[in-house]
Amino acid sequence: MERAIALAQSAGDAGDVPVGAIIVGANGQAIAEAENRRERDHDPTAHAEILALRMAGRALGSWHLTQCTLYVTLEPCSMCAGALVLARLGRLVYGADDPKAGAVRSVLNLPDSACSNHHLSVLGGILETPCRQQLQSWFALRRSRSASDHSARSHDQNQLMPP
Repeated sequence: MERAIALAQSAGDAGDVPVGAIIVGANGQAIAEAENRRERDHDPTAHAEILALRMAGRALGSWHLTQCTLYVTLEPCSMCAGALVLARLGRLVYGADDPKAGAVRSVLNLPDSACSNHHLSVLGGILETPCRQQLQSWFALRRSRSASDHSARSHDQNQLMPP
């Protein structure tokens, strides 16, 4: 999980939401790792989990990831949770719950739903505090930058307006 947190930091530093993911194979060795790249790649599907799944499939030569564990800093969204089920992932370990879009435990539970043809083992809350704080700090910084940008634009517009 610590490696996933480092990947998330890299994503945040690059302007993407700080989420990192790493996939470990049956032998305990990392076979794939990724960070969010939606902004950089201009791709709505470039979530850390999706990119890591693609990389793991290529590394193993199979889309069946039944012997693999995914470590990710944030509870997967519905797109990612669906992909985990379709990949037949063996185990999911995540850091922070996502009360707005979590699709594993918080808002939805796709892996355990009637529409799922694969039920994976899930362990949430691992290093939850640093994962949550990383996300909260990143969003707070974005909001403060946005507010100061808005304030500067308003000031500039007021100077252009006649009295």
